[in-house]
Amino acid sequence: MDFHVEYVDSAAKAEDLAVINPHNQVPVLVDRDLVLYEANIINEYIDDRFPHPQLMPADPGMRARARLMLLEFERDLFCHVEALEANPARSGSERSAVMAGLVQLAPVFARSRYLLGDDLSMLDIAMASLLWRLPRYGIDLGRDSGPVDAYLARLFDRPAFMEATTAAEKAMRE
Repeated sequence: MDFHVEYVDSAAKAEDLAVINPHNQVPVLVDRDLVLYEANIINEYIDDRFPHPQLMPADPGMRARARLMLLEFERDLFCHVEALEANPARSGSERSAVMAGLVQLAPVFARSRYLLGDDLSMLDIAMASLLWRLPRYGIDLGRDSGPVDAYLARLFDRPAFMEATTAAEKAMRE
C-alpha cells in the first residue's frame, strides 16, 4: 500500500486538519474522496481494503466480540492517552488507570500468543500503539509485567511492525 504520512504538531494544528476532521484530531486518513477519522475505523477500512492477511475475524460472532473488546480498550485504556501525551509528568491517575488495565489483561497475554488467539488481529494492532509508548508515559508494570513483556516482544519483533514504525516513533523507545 502506498501512503504518505503527514505529521501534525498537537500544539499547533494546521487549519487544514479542522477542515477535514470536525473534531480537529489525528489520526485522519484521506483516500481519494474518502476522509476517515478515528483510529479503529481507519484500521477496519484498511483491513477491508487490503484483506490479506485479514485482521478482523471472518466469523460474525468473533468479529462482534473483537469490536466489543476494541470498545472496552477505548473506554478503559486509550481514553487516557490524550492526557498522557499532553503532560506525562502530571498524569498520575491516567498512568495508574492504564497500568491497572494492562495488569488486568495480563492473563490474556499469558494464555495465547495474541489477543484473539494464535494470529495477529486488529486488537493487537490497536494495542501496539499504546504499548509502544509505555516508556514515554512513564508506565512500568513492575512484577506484573512478565506476560505483557512476552506479548510486547511478539508484537515488536515482527518485521512488519518495525517497517511501519516511523522515525519519530522509534525515537520514543531510544
